Amino acid sequence: MVKLYDDERVDQLFAEDIKVIQSSSVFSYSIDSILLANFPRLPQKENQLIVDLCAGNGAVGLFASKKTKTPIVQIEIQERLADMARRSVELNNLEHQITVHTLDLKESLRVITHDSADMILVNPPYFKHEKESKKNPNPYFAIARHEISATLEDIVKMSSVLLKTNGRLAMVHRPDRLLEIFDVLRKYKIAPKRVQFIYPKKTGQSNTVLIEGIKNGSTEGLRILPPLVVHDENGEYTKEAMKIYYGN
Repeated sequence: MVKLYDDERVDQLFAEDIKVIQSSSVFSYSIDSILLANFPRLPQKENQLIVDLCAGNGAVGLFASKKTKTPIVQIEIQERLADMARRSVELNNLEHQITVHTLDLKESLRVITHDSADMILVNPPYFKHEKESKKNPNPYFAIARHEISATLEDIVKMSSVLLKTNGRLAMVHRPDRLLEIFDVLRKYKIAPKRVQFIYPKKTGQSNTVLIEGIKNGSTEGLRILPPLVVHDENGEYTKEAMKIYYGN
């Protein structure tokens, strides 16, 4: 029997039949985690490796696990969130596939060999850590949303160290930082290859972007995929979003 604390609940992503331990006072995954897990073509072999950086409560790696038999290593700096991830792994009987480490991602080489990852998934903090910027007083949310423990450059630099040549990095982020993301990716020899913009509604602006890059890949061949719209004009999920949440 997996232990739940008083402020915790279990949510389920029906499309993947995955249960995730959540807490409104600590951390809950958003649609960003679901989109990221669905975005890249995941490695499929058992002798390959997927790394989930900034893993939070483990949602991205858990959702990805249903699409592959490849081992997944999750790195999360906050002990409470890493503990939630471990219990969710146990809840889904995925101990044979997913390993969770409570670790600063900048120290990932303590548990992962360099040039060994076939894919890295990362749902990073979106906002820069600036003294004048307003942050959530809840430290769990502040660290998850702001670059307090790791910057964009820290994440991409470590990803480049961990990835094999031709290994891929898949990231979800904010469109307003896209040019910066491209600059940092290219600085660390990760060539942007696929980009998809996510729109809350068809008539609004994009608020999320998915990016995939290849280590030591050619600088040519960037593809902009068709946009994904989450809600229709009535506020209901579009067919594409329904498929992501509930499957076929």
